[in-house]
Amino acid sequence: MALFGRLIVASMPLAPKFIVKRVAKRYVAGSEMSDAISTMQNLSKEGACFTVDVLGEEITSMDEANFFLEEYTRLLRAIEELGINADISIKPTAFGLLIDRELAYSNIEEITRKAQECGSYVRLDMEDSRVTQDTIDVMLAMHSKGLTNIGVVLQGRLHRTESDIDSICNSLGGESDFRICKGIYLEPEDIAYTKYSEIVDATNRAITSMLDKGAYTAIASHDLPVIEYALDALRERGLSNNNVEGVRRKGPGYEFQFLLGVRGNIRRNLASEGHLTRVYVPYGTRWYEYGIRRLRENPEVASHVVKALLMPWTNRR
Repeated sequence: MALFGRLIVASMPLAPKFIVKRVAKRYVAGSEMSDAISTMQNLSKEGACFTVDVLGEEITSMDEANFFLEEYTRLLRAIEELGINADISIKPTAFGLLIDRELAYSNIEEITRKAQECGSYVRLDMEDSRVTQDTIDVMLAMHSKGLTNIGVVLQGRLHRTESDIDSICNSLGGESDFRICKGIYLEPEDIAYTKYSEIVDATNRAITSMLDKGAYTAIASHDLPVIEYALDALRERGLSNNNVEGVRRKGPGYEFQFLLGVRGNIRRNLASEGHLTRVYVPYGTRWYEYGIRRLRENPEVASHVVKALLMPWTNRR
C-alpha cells in the first residue's frame, strides 16, 4: 500500500489540474469563504458543528500574513452573523512564526481576541516537528494574556506527546483543551513512531491521558481502532453520550472530529447516538498546493483517497 501511494504521488504533477481538482472537491469546500459557509449550512442539518481552515501555511513574507489575518476576521464575522456553530483553525506558520516570531505572536493574539469577541474558539494546528514546541508556546502565551479560547493540536505519533499533555495540563489545569490526531507528518524514528500499530497505540494512550486529566478532548481520527477505543474509554468514565448542543470547550468533555468528505456515515452514527461531532472544513485558493503537499508528506494518504474513489462505500460522505 505504501509503494502504491508513492507511485500515485510521483504521478500527480503529470495529472491535469482539473483532475486533481475533481478529487480535491470532496475534501475542500471550495475556493471562497462563501463555499465554506454553504457547506456548513448544508451539513448543519446533520447535527454537526465545524472548524474552518483557510488553506495556506509557511508564508515567505510577513505581507502574506496580512491576508490570513484579514480573511479570518471576515470569516469570524460571517460565522457570528449567520449563527453557525463553528470555530477556526489556524496554522502558526501562516501568521509568520518562522519569519518574525514577535509579529506572529501579535497577529495570533489579534485574531484570538477577535474570536473571543465573536464567541468563537481558535485551534492551533500542529505542523511538522520544527514548530512543535513553538506552537505549544504560542498557546500558553495567549492563555497568559487571559485568552483562554485557544487550544492546540497534538499528534499521537510523536514520542513527546504524553509529556506535552502532562506539562500543558499542569500549566492550564481545567483550561486544557486538545485535539488529538495520529499526525500526518512523517517524522524520523528517533522522535516519532513509524508503524501503524505503534501510532494507534500511542494515540490511544494520549486520549486516556487527556480524559484522566480532565482536559477537553477532541478526538480527530478516521481510524476505527481509535474511535472504538475512545468510545470504550468514554463509557468507562461516564462521559459517553454528552449530547450538549453548542458545547463550549474547557473542562471534562469531548467531541469527535472528521475531515470534510471522510467517514460521513460514522460521523452521522456518532451524532445519532448523542456524541458531539465536528467537521474540519478547509477552503481557499491554495487547494492544489495543500493537496499535493499533504500527499508528499504522507503517501499513504494517496492510497486512502484512491480507495475512497474506487470503493466509495468504504468512505461515505
